[in-house]
Amino acid sequence: MMLSTLIWVPMLGAVIIAFWTGTMTAKTARQVSLIIAFGIFIWSLVLAVQFNPGNVGQQFLEFVPWIDALGLTYHVGIDGLSLPLVLLNGLLTCIAIYSSNEEISRPRFYYALLLVLNAGVTGAFLAQDLLLFFLFYELELIPLYLLIAIWGGQKRGYAATKFLIYTAISGILILAAFFGLVWLSGADNFAYEPLRTHTLPLGIQFWLLGALLVGFGIKIPLVPFHTWLPDAHVEASTPVSVLLAGVLLKLGTYGLVRFGLGLFPEAWAILAPWLATWAAVSVLYGAFNAIAQTDMKKMVAYSSVGHMGYILLAAAAATPLSLLATVFQMISHGLISALLFLLVGVVYKKTGTRDIQVLRGLLNPERGLPLIGSLMVLGVMASAGIPGMVGFISEFLVFRASFPSFPTQTLVCMVGTGLTAVYFLLLVNRAFFGRLSEQVENLPPVQWKDRIPSIILALLIVILGVQPSWMVRWSEATTTAIVTTSSAIAHVAPIVSILEPTLPQEHSSAL
Repeated sequence: MMLSTLIWVPMLGAVIIAFWTGTMTAKTARQVSLIIAFGIFIWSLVLAVQFNPGNVGQQFLEFVPWIDALGLTYHVGIDGLSLPLVLLNGLLTCIAIYSSNEEISRPRFYYALLLVLNAGVTGAFLAQDLLLFFLFYELELIPLYLLIAIWGGQKRGYAATKFLIYTAISGILILAAFFGLVWLSGADNFAYEPLRTHTLPLGIQFWLLGALLVGFGIKIPLVPFHTWLPDAHVEASTPVSVLLAGVLLKLGTYGLVRFGLGLFPEAWAILAPWLATWAAVSVLYGAFNAIAQTDMKKMVAYSSVGHMGYILLAAAAATPLSLLATVFQMISHGLISALLFLLVGVVYKKTGTRDIQVLRGLLNPERGLPLIGSLMVLGVMASAGIPGMVGFISEFLVFRASFPSFPTQTLVCMVGTGLTAVYFLLLVNRAFFGRLSEQVENLPPVQWKDRIPSIILALLIVILGVQPSWMVRWSEATTTAIVTTSSAIAHVAPIVSILEPTLPQEHSSAL
């Protein structure tokens, strides 16, 4: 039950906080939820210590039959692809709870939703059953929708509804692909590993993989399915934006690698050049839109659109090094985007605005926000790929691994890295340098409790930039095995003509 603890303890904690019959103040609800989240994070660190990096298979496996009529089992496990993401989810959940406003309305409901969100995301990363993954994937939709709709900004209703519609379409496409795979392969359940060995005609693979690409592309998000993300970030509170950018977007990239590449390696190899081109378009589109923004939060949101394109570029190459780069870029973006959203939240809290046409001179050591400004400089440098920080390592791995397969698309993405420096330089130069603007003079000091989460993330960004092997060692064997297994399936499986599909007898006539 080591993995189930990560899922069901926060779920149980959410139920207790939400339905506690006695009096529970906002402070108590925050403290209880923080203790639960921190305990779960510590437990995930214990799992990381016991994790065997040399074992390429799933570890700490748990299997319980559930609904036989649907072929659904409770089957969870963890490997080098999911372990770093589980740790990131635990860390950012602690930071989100800690950073929440102590005077927030309906606190018990709010903190319960954060814990449910943590449990749903962890369950999706651990699920070894396709239908179980889908259930957890959809579970996180409910708390995130409510967190935006209830505690968001002025246009929270519009942003939350837009998020709900996009994510619902994403779930429908993913579920259709999973059902199609199980039905057409003749399998009697949704277990992931057995389904990897089934071979379908190439034409059918294209349809199923296409559904997954669009479904997970909405979640990542990739252009043109990205429009929900800037609205959601602008209207969401700072803790919710931290979780949304830091962890929830990674469900899309994780799903593409685990299920897109893992289940349809032949179709993936054929579509890979188009996927790399899609990634390059997303990188440039996100960068150019970020340059055009004056709202700091929307600028960081569009930067996420661009940086998630790097993950697709590396995944398209599908080499051991490129898949290692996808994992590292997911963690890198999670840490950097969380730091940037935290800092933007502090600036907004102290100044009442995020408009870089209004803000000036926030690095002023006497009346400005010098430490917050310094951390912002560090964050934008990391996002732009400056050496010595985790962003440089992740982007270097992506470009080094992808260039042999897709030189043109990789060069375009390198241009996107240069544009990242442009729009973040605009942000820092306008908002933090120069004389302090009259609109935001005499700012209240930032308390240490508001600084601690940003300092922790900044330290991790630097530490993993200097010593990336501390994280790489968890994933290297797994990413190599994914590529090896996928290549073996793609080469051993017969190439079946689209015109003459070889399907189970009971499905051939229906098709």
